[in-house]
Amino acid sequence: MKTKVGAVTKSERDEIRRIYERRNGLIELFGILTPEKTEIYDRVVEDMGRTTARFQQWWDRMGEKYAWTQSDSGRWEIDFDTCEIFLVEEK
Repeated sequence: MKTKVGAVTKSERDEIRRIYERRNGLIELFGILTPEKTEIYDRVVEDMGRTTARFQQWWDRMGEKYAWTQSDSGRWEIDFDTCEIFLVEEK
């Protein structure tokens, strides 16, 4: 089930979009790198840690700012076109 719980500004949307795209790029890099390429692999792992933390911090910060509805069985999702935030719950 997907329920609209709010929206963010365009600049807030742009901020999470950059983080989201970086995270997806790093995930793709993991698909082609092997741990044997130690220096590059280690740098990607570190970057992924920082990026994942920034991603979660954004959601935490916006959730608190806008007081979005939460659920133990759900997660928030953004529609990048409309800036709307949805609570997605698995049934």
